[in-house]
Amino acid sequence: MAELGKYLYCIIPCQEERSFNAVAIGSEDGRVYTMCHTGLAVVVSDSPVKQYESTRQNMMAHERVLETVLRETTLLPVRFGTVTDSTSPPQSIRKLLASRFAEFKKLLSEIEGKVELGLRVFWRDEKAIFEEIVAENTDIRRLRDSLSGKSAAATHFDRIHLGEMVQAALNRKRASEATMILQPLHRLAHDVRENEVLGNRMIVNAAFLVDSRREPEFDQEVSKLDERLRERTVFKYIGSAPPYNFVNIVVDWKELV
Repeated sequence: MAELGKYLYCIIPCQEERSFNAVAIGSEDGRVYTMCHTGLAVVVSDSPVKQYESTRQNMMAHERVLETVLRETTLLPVRFGTVTDSTSPPQSIRKLLASRFAEFKKLLSEIEGKVELGLRVFWRDEKAIFEEIVAENTDIRRLRDSLSGKSAAATHFDRIHLGEMVQAALNRKRASEATMILQPLHRLAHDVRENEVLGNRMIVNAAFLVDSRREPEFDQEVSKLDERLRERTVFKYIGSAPPYNFVNIVVDWKELV
């Protein structure tokens, strides 16, 4: 029989034990509830002591619990897949909250009343962007034209060099346009995380920590940018998410004293 522990979702301010109307990871009928200690609580569900695979189903189950909790209170997300050890789950939870009490209280204070908003921006037509790069860069155009009609084998290294020149020009164009998009949003955000862009079409992959009172203003600014740039870009805007990009609680049970 598998050892039983607790799966951890997040840390919240909480004075008494309570439950949430959410589906626990790995279970359709598992209860999601709090384990409290001196004004803080960990939101947990019963779980075998095991390693959870990062499948879409598991990740979505974890995320849905956090979204449910977020509708009611400020939270600190705990890293996906965190499960107590098998010695004594209640004792492990108490030790976690006691040993890191000051850290958790400070973080909760910093993000209270704030929401995470996400924005991804893509060029609408990748081919058109590469045509712009060729048109704007004489050296790229000359090298491209010089390779026309020549065999790939004979021009192998020149073609590699051409690819590097194009990629560098693409990165410069991306940086310039990302700055233009992000600048008016920076002034509305408490904090910003610019994440790695994926693929050639993506210009912006950013998360913003915004005071909830300024969320309508932030929404409006994104809408204005989208309207102005929509012939060139595609905006994907995600609102009111748990602050994954700004807080990620990692637990090492062996370090707890």
